[in-house]
This record gives sequence, structure tokens and C-alpha cells, in this order.
Amino acid sequence: MNIMNIANLDLNLLKTFEALHDESSASRAALRLGVTQSAISAALRRLRDVYDDQLFVRTGRGLAPTLRANQLKPVISEALDKCRQSLAMIDPQTSHYDGRSVIVGLSDDFELAYGRKLIEEVAQRAPGLRLIFRQTHSQIVGRNLMERNFDLAITAGGFTERLLSRQVLGEGDYACLVDPDSLEENQQTLSLESFVGREHLLVSSGGFIGITDEGLAGLGLSRKVCASTTHFAALPFLLQGSRAVATIPGHAARAIAAFGSLTLLPCPLVLPRYPIELGWRTHTQMDPAVVKVREAIVATFA
Repeated sequence: MNIMNIANLDLNLLKTFEALHDESSASRAALRLGVTQSAISAALRRLRDVYDDQLFVRTGRGLAPTLRANQLKPVISEALDKCRQSLAMIDPQTSHYDGRSVIVGLSDDFELAYGRKLIEEVAQRAPGLRLIFRQTHSQIVGRNLMERNFDLAITAGGFTERLLSRQVLGEGDYACLVDPDSLEENQQTLSLESFVGREHLLVSSGGFIGITDEGLAGLGLSRKVCASTTHFAALPFLLQGSRAVATIPGHAARAIAAFGSLTLLPCPLVLPRYPIELGWRTHTQMDPAVVKVREAIVATFA
């Protein structure tokens, strides 16, 4: 192992490491950093010498990080973010966000309903900053935040870890989506009998039981689920041409129905409302970029 002192280390190597880990490609890392691919290859050789590890191995789908690289990634990215924060401290009102990205964990129902407006809010508050949306849900969001896979996250709860902070953004409800051709003329509601009589599409990370099943069970009823998916965005394609119904969070139902291919109906089953929460690692509240995105999220949901 090559024993290194930070005084002898070219800190630009850390930017190369971050780019390689994010892009999984030497050519894309070169484009990102504005250097040649041979410069990236030379930097990778030096990184391997410094950390006594291959760091990235070639696969059929590009460069895959080793276990050591995955362990190094949050430490190196946090160090680089601290350097970027130092620039923002000089004058927080000027644009020091070029090269910064903030990762927001959320499920695609929130992305469908609020993503575009959030992009616009961030563009106003932090010009040059890039948003990265990554999928998550309440069962795994806390761990993902603690492992630094996200900077911020929007879910229906799940922020129970001691080192996480959270803020309630609002409350969610449920609505139904159907193919309009499956309805009678001028029909604007589904009776509970008709609701139970239809096939159902379930959107769930697990794929078997949803909040609708729990609500029906309380009435001694059940439904037939013909298929399940983990993606709300698939519903227009899965529902069209069928008599199936999907019961999903109201914000997603309204966003999907706004595109015109499906009809939005009130849910005939009384289902509990749920909190929509924003969570983050408490110590990142001093990071100006994360603060700007957090403010943009609050404004978007308001």
C-alpha cells in the first residue's frame, strides 16, 4: 500500500473519483469534468495507487464500483460538498451552485405531481444547481438518507432515525382512476358495489396488499387484483382499454388525469389520510444548496 500524505495528494483526483462513481463511465466522466478520457484514465491509476484498490472494474455495462469505492463515495462527496459550501459562504446571494447537485428521494407519485414545479422553484432559488430524483418509499427512506444515497427525501413518513430531521408538508388522500370508456355516460362516481366488482390495479412496493385491501377488510369485503406495479407512471397504459380501477394517492391521480386519458373519480371507500413529510440528515441544514432545495420543496407543496 502506498502511504500518502494529504499534502502530496492532488485534490482534483477526488473530483475524478466522484465523476467516475456517478457516471460509471470514463468517457462520461471526462465530458462532465471537461477533460480528456486519457486524463481520466491517468487519474484513475493514481487513485488506485492511493487507495490500494481497483475502485472501478470494467463490466459489460461500464465501470462498476468496488466495495471500497462504495465506502469512499459518501466521504469524498461530503468533503467536496464542504468545499462547494465554502464558495457559497462568500456571498450566498450569488450563483455558486454550478457543479452542485442535490439528490431528492421520492416515489414517482410525488415526482409526477410536483416534479415540474419543484424544478422551476429550484431554478429561481439556486441557478445552476441540478436536481436528481431517485425512487424511494417510507420503508427504506431512513436508511437511504443515513447512507447518504439522498440529501433530502419526500415520503409518507419513515424518518425515525435519531440523526434525521423532518418537516410535515401536508396531508394526502386517495382517489380512483379508470378508463372513461368503462363508465356509463355522465357517470361521475363509483358505488362501493361497483368498485368491488371491478378488477383492480395495485401500486405497491410489495405487490400483494394495499391500503384499499385493509379498508375493504374492515367492511368484510375483498377485491380482485389483476396486476400490481411499483410505478404510478405505468397506470395510463395498464388501465386503458380495461374495466380495472386503480386507487392511488390523490395528488398522483389528479396529475395523471390531467393528461386526459383517464377519468378521476372519488374513492367510494373511506380511507385514512396520511402525512406527507420532508426529511434530511440534521447536520446538512448548514449546506446552502440543500437549504435552498428544502425551501423550494416547502414552497412547492404549499
